[in-house]
Amino acid sequence: MYKIAVLGDRDSVLGFKALGLDIFPVEGTEEARHTLHKLAKPAAGSQSEYAIIYITEQLAAVLKADIARYKTSVTPAVILIPGKGGSLGLGAQALQSAVERAVGADIG
Repeated sequence: MYKIAVLGDRDSVLGFKALGLDIFPVEGTEEARHTLHKLAKPAAGSQSEYAIIYITEQLAAVLKADIARYKTSVTPAVILIPGKGGSLGLGAQALQSAVERAVGADIG
């Protein structure tokens, strides 16, 4: 059974623990990069243990290249969420881009 992970600063991810999600509070960019790749790494001979990795937009802004590695893979789906500082609009941009790829045109 797949799990859901939430990656970001402590204040932004702590509330997700109450929902039963696995939280991974990180302090810096290198720790975040290492944690993201560890969560996305396939378990021995199978797919990733996590089907969905939510990551705060603030963290995603500095990990663009790392997140791009998982854009075309089925699992894990990396989904951007607003952090404690509010939305940067990156999640909405990513969603619009995915819809444009799927539909073949800008529907906005």
